[in-house]
Amino acid sequence: MRLGKTIGTVTLVEPHPTMRGGVLRLVVPLAAGDLTAGDGLAEPLVAWDDLGAGDGQLVAFSEGGEAAQPFLPAEKPVDASIAALVDHLDIPS
Repeated sequence: MRLGKTIGTVTLVEPHPTMRGGVLRLVVPLAAGDLTAGDGLAEPLVAWDDLGAGDGQLVAFSEGGEAAQPFLPAEKPVDASIAALVDHLDIPS
């Protein structure tokens, strides 16, 4: 599980039937140093969101096989999914 920041939404013209009920969000993964600065420099990725994250929201996301695991037995064709909306983050100094 990694932390990231949502920066936008992906819209599909003709979505796969299993992709109903959620949104595809653009997420920028954040490194430890990015958590205090607020913006990451990593390449954005597309993540499935059925939690309702907004633009600029700090989220926890998983990638790979773990991203699709919550949807079994009905698999979704995703490689990343948002698992939590982060309200507050304490970073020790």
